[in-house]
Amino acid sequence: MDHSTQAANAWRILFLLFLANLFNFFDRTIPAIIIEPIRKEWLLSDFQLGIIGTAFTLVYAIAGLPLGRMADNGSRRKLMGWGLAVWSGLTAVNGLVGNFWAFLLVRMGVGIGEASYAPAANSLIGDLFPAHKRARAMGIFMLGLPLGLLLAFFTIGAMVKAFDSWRAPFFIAAVPGLLLAVFMFFIREPARGAAESVAVSQEKIDRPIRRVLSIPTFRWLVLAGLAFNFSTYACNSFMVPMLQRYFLLPLQDAAMATGIIVGVTGLVGLTVGGWIADKLHQRFANGRLMFAALSMAVASLCTGYALHAGRIEIGVFVGVFSVGWLFSYNFYTCVYTAIQDVVQPRLRATAMALFFAGLYLLGGGLGPVVVGLLSDHFAHTAMNAAQVEQMTEAFKAVGLHDAMYLIPVALFFALVFLVRASKCFSRDAQRMREGMVADEPVGQGVKPSVA
Repeated sequence: MDHSTQAANAWRILFLLFLANLFNFFDRTIPAIIIEPIRKEWLLSDFQLGIIGTAFTLVYAIAGLPLGRMADNGSRRKLMGWGLAVWSGLTAVNGLVGNFWAFLLVRMGVGIGEASYAPAANSLIGDLFPAHKRARAMGIFMLGLPLGLLLAFFTIGAMVKAFDSWRAPFFIAAVPGLLLAVFMFFIREPARGAAESVAVSQEKIDRPIRRVLSIPTFRWLVLAGLAFNFSTYACNSFMVPMLQRYFLLPLQDAAMATGIIVGVTGLVGLTVGGWIADKLHQRFANGRLMFAALSMAVASLCTGYALHAGRIEIGVFVGVFSVGWLFSYNFYTCVYTAIQDVVQPRLRATAMALFFAGLYLLGGGLGPVVVGLLSDHFAHTAMNAAQVEQMTEAFKAVGLHDAMYLIPVALFFALVFLVRASKCFSRDAQRMREGMVADEPVGQGVKPSVA
């Protein structure tokens, strides 16, 4: 009996998941855009700015593990609905706080709310779409990332200017999230493994974390994700202030330039990239991962060159860096679907929670704070080299620009780990399929072929 089917309501649910993902990234991007007004109002260092991003991602990663297990064993729609309501409500609270530590504490609460979403949504997509359509479905879902960033970078600067306050975007952002939370509770969930080519046992699996971590491909992909997220969170956290300081752009222009770099590029990368990844997967077993590795090579070279060129014309910087970031988006459609290919359905939310823990604890968590520390260090180095005792914005500009060289370096490490993952992918994918057949309930297996 062939169970490789697509759910009848798959595209409608995917659209809702995409919208929630869009506001997920919109909400989490707000601090990166209004960070300079906050720095000047509360007299913060770049290290403290980095802590804001790091605290969010650490809580996000830690909370994701138990929430991922809840998604594997409970109602995914309820988990996503309540999570969306929590993070949207706390986003509004962020606009009310009066000091750095209160702001930091509320951001950590937002991280817990958002941690409920990704593992459950990824698990749901795996049950809505068969394997040969998942890269495209994942690409559409992940379009929420660049569109969320694009919407944030293109509108938040205007909101700050219109209301003459960095607090206004937090209040505005909360409204659509709370509305979407209501719709989440009306999703009709498919059965676990509904889109697989063999029947999937609904029995609870023991030692789930150990089982997931025993898959070599998964371990290499976690390392690749760690390096990749280091670069993306460093970029998203500091690109706007770097453009303001180093290229002397006003906030709104810096935000829009960053929107082109990290937002517009994703529209192409996730749609065209997802289509290419599916085509390569049909021709080569490890085609998706090799495509991802090649993409990381282009991303590392382009971002490295753009930074190395110094104070070039801003249009050239944005253009070259954008080419690199466009290719970097192939990571999502290739790697997220590769995880689904090597992990059985009953463990996919747990696997994604573990994957996100690696991404955020040691990747996204370290990216902003390490770049912030290096920025302060390089700024003081530049000040000492100039033999002056007064720290100026010019030294802070040089310090932050030089610290961002960590972005192409991290992308190169992601390339290395993806190549390693591609070498064991076929074996692990075959083992997953064989394990599913072995675990099938009696009477629900695949009909034997007749020679």
